[in-house]
Amino acid sequence: MAIAFDTLRVGKKYMIKNYGETNRVEVVERTSEGDFVVKDLLTLEKYKISEIIKYGRSKDFDLQELI
Repeated sequence: MAIAFDTLRVGKKYMIKNYGETNRVEVVERTSEGDFVVKDLLTLEKYKISEIIKYGRSKDFDLQELI
């Protein structure tokens, strides 16, 4: 079961799966619009979580904290 975006914390690492694509990210910053700037742990690219879900959430959507 996916966790809510409201529970994301800066500095924590998460796995986001949407439309068959899996991203492992670290939350860098929470923006004033309620969005999050994240850093991809594989490519070190920074982007907003809204870019991952801009086309909606698929049936396989999942958001989990990495331990």
